[in-house]
Amino acid sequence: MGRLQDKIAVVTGGSRGIGGATVRRFAEEGAKVAIFDVLAEDGEALAAELSRDGGDVIFVKVDITDEKQVEAAVSRVTGKWGRLDILVNNAAITGANKFAHEVTVEEWDRVFDVNVKGTFLCTKYAVRPMMAQKSGSIVNFSSIYGLIGNDDIPPYHATKGATLMMSKTDAICYAPYGIRVNAVHPGSTMTEIFMKCADTYPKGKQAYLDMMKEKHPLRLGEPVDVANCVLFLASEEARFVTGASLVVDGGYTTQ
Repeated sequence: MGRLQDKIAVVTGGSRGIGGATVRRFAEEGAKVAIFDVLAEDGEALAAELSRDGGDVIFVKVDITDEKQVEAAVSRVTGKWGRLDILVNNAAITGANKFAHEVTVEEWDRVFDVNVKGTFLCTKYAVRPMMAQKSGSIVNFSSIYGLIGNDDIPPYHATKGATLMMSKTDAICYAPYGIRVNAVHPGSTMTEIFMKCADTYPKGKQAYLDMMKEKHPLRLGEPVDVANCVLFLASEEARFVTGASLVVDGGYTTQ
C-alpha cells in the first residue's frame, strides 16, 4: 500500500526538475497524477513513461496564468477521477537577473503572473472540490529566498515571499474544511535550470558548482530530495501539519 494510494494529485510545472521528481514519487506511492505544464513534449514523455511502468499519469497542457485554462484543467481532472486530493504549486520562473531599478514593469509583472497569480489561480479552482469533500493538501513552492535576501533576481525573491504568506493565510482559511496548506523552501537543487546556470557561468561550470557547494553545509540538493519532502506534506503522515515552512536546503539558511 503506497503512502498516497489512490489519491488524486495535480503537480504544476511537473514535466521536469523538482516537479518531475515529485510526479515520479507520487506515482511510485500510488497516486493518480495530472501534470500541469506548458512543456508539452517533456510532460507527455514523462506521463507516457510512468504509465508504461504501471502508473496512472496524464499530461494537461495549461498556462497557469490563464484563468479559463486553469479552470478547464482542474475540471478535466475531477471529471476523470471524481475528486482532487493534492495540489502541488511548483511551476515558477526566475525572470530577469537585474537590480530593481533596472527591471521593467513588464518583466516584473511576468514573474508575478506565473509565480503568484498562477499559484492563486490553481488554488482557487483546486480548493473547491477539496472543500466539498472536506479534505485535501496543498503544497506551495516558496524558496530559501522567501526567507532570506540575496543580491540577485529581486522579482523572483519577492514572489517567493508572497507565496509563503499566501500559504499561511490559506492554511487558516481552509482549515475548517480539513484542507492543509504548507510551503517548501528548497535551496540550490541540481535541476535543468540550475545546470544551465552552471554551463553559462563566466568562470566555468566547475567554478559555479564549487561556489554553490560552499554555501550548503551538507551538499547541493537533488530533485528527489525536495520531492520526498513534498511527498511527506502531501501524505496523511503530515495530517497535523498546516501553515508550516519546510526548509530543504542542506543547511544553507542555518548560517
